[in-house]
Amino acid sequence: MAAKDKSTLSLRERKKAKTRATIQAHALRLFREQGYDETTVEQIIEAAEVSETTFFRYFPTKEDVVLQDDSDPILIRAFNAQPPNLAPIEALREAFRKFFSELSAEQRHEQKERIALILSVPKLRARMLDQFTEAMHVLAQALAERTGRSPQDFEIRVISGAIIGVGMAAMETMADDPHTDIASLMDQGFALLESGISL
Repeated sequence: MAAKDKSTLSLRERKKAKTRATIQAHALRLFREQGYDETTVEQIIEAAEVSETTFFRYFPTKEDVVLQDDSDPILIRAFNAQPPNLAPIEALREAFRKFFSELSAEQRHEQKERIALILSVPKLRARMLDQFTEAMHVLAQALAERTGRSPQDFEIRVISGAIIGVGMAAMETMADDPHTDIASLMDQGFALLESGISL
């Protein structure tokens, strides 16, 4: 979770965020050491020193341990905070810049690790597509509110889908070259959208 967002959370919310992060950190370590399919939920629970009830309260499935994060609400808040004179794609580009600039080196490393894992495990890739669809609906709602249009407007849906496409392209590029920076890739993708996608 970005540092500036922590200050606005209650003690209870911070404890919940810490528990979630602890479970995810242990899970990622086990996946790295043993492999995703070879790691069981029971092993994650034992390593994180939480109860089974606690684990499933945060993560309904093993896949969710990898796929869940707090980025969507943080990005939407950053988008809504952009000056109204900015065009929608420009405002989203600035929101993503703000989001990535507030990630620690550890968070960036974990993000890369999670992306590599998602792309390498078929079950996770399939679930990721479901998440992209959900994210497209969230983006459509935010864009609709900013522009005074309906979330079902075809143009709103096209722009939302194009933005999700930027994220997918950035992830695939990172899979090809782990040394690339996702923040830079996303920014390049937004620049391409702003230019009208001329090749």
